[in-house]
Amino acid sequence: MSVNVKFMDLRVQDSNERKMLLKVFNRVMDHGQFIMNKEVHNFEEAFSNYCGRRYCAGVDSGTSALFIALKAMNIGPGDEVITTSLSWIATANAIAMTGATPVFCDIKDDLNIDPSSVERMVTKKTRAILVVHYTGRIVDIDAFISISEKYGIPIVEDSAQAFGSIYKDKVAGSFGYVACFSMNPMKVLAACGEAGAIVTDDEELYQQICSLRYNGTVNKEICIQPGLNGRIDSLQAGILLDRMKVVDKKINKIRNNASLYNKLLPKEVIPLPEGKDAKYSYYSYTVQVDKRDELIEFLSYMKIETKIQHPILMCDQKPYKNCPKDSMKNARRIVRKILSLPVNDTVTKAQINYVSNAISKFYIKNNE
Repeated sequence: MSVNVKFMDLRVQDSNERKMLLKVFNRVMDHGQFIMNKEVHNFEEAFSNYCGRRYCAGVDSGTSALFIALKAMNIGPGDEVITTSLSWIATANAIAMTGATPVFCDIKDDLNIDPSSVERMVTKKTRAILVVHYTGRIVDIDAFISISEKYGIPIVEDSAQAFGSIYKDKVAGSFGYVACFSMNPMKVLAACGEAGAIVTDDEELYQQICSLRYNGTVNKEICIQPGLNGRIDSLQAGILLDRMKVVDKKINKIRNNASLYNKLLPKEVIPLPEGKDAKYSYYSYTVQVDKRDELIEFLSYMKIETKIQHPILMCDQKPYKNCPKDSMKNARRIVRKILSLPVNDTVTKAQINYVSNAISKFYIKNNE
């Protein structure tokens, strides 16, 4: 067994998958319609069906998906959008680029946004609650639906990390007024480049989204509002459409890997709690550990690659330091402890055993 355990290996090593990808490329090369061809329509139909939504608009990235969705909701200057403090910076950037102000909330021990923190931060300016299903774990959506109904504030799902995650037999992306996805090569459902999608049941919102992803036009030539080019291309749509056919098998492999970690990791490692009535797709397997930096150094010596996702809270990034925020007591404690281990479908059982044993050795040595 190789002891070189990569955090994520994006090479296409399966010969059947390589053949499939080349067929998609050749098909697009043959018809020459590289943008918004039948591949896009077919992908959008399959994606909306998977999410149990009426409409899907393919876009060029997860960041574009968030930005376009918020713009389509007419969110802009003077408005506030409540969101988590722990996510990649694209979540906050999408809010800010509309002209609205991000409002940051604390997190719970599962790393997801805390509903009680959200309720404390609601004001008359709040136009949306943008929840992030962090690491692929669906937020406490029942609590957020209650908050949404109480205050009349729509939920926007940032499902970038959660494609295929399930709560009470419903998938991520099926709960909010609108939901946004990223399908870059690191995601569970992965393109071979940047790609994203927006799903909703609201026809008027969908029409707005379709206009905004194509320079604010209707029928290509008639501009009804300022917009940018955020369309998905035919090649990525075709790749995603084919990969959707096998994505459940991939997700099951990742879930099995996560379950094996849960059994093998020592008591010093705190895994995220399993949610009731939930199954997650595990974009990342993130744990909380003491002596994190020393552990990272030891695992690197053992040729095990790990990541910290993400070491800086969004509210502490330079552009957002003066934005409204809750106390962040839990987030500031947890962000010093989080560590992501290799879990994707290319990781073998033998490698998970190796990683788990290495972590056990580290804590045995440090507890002596």
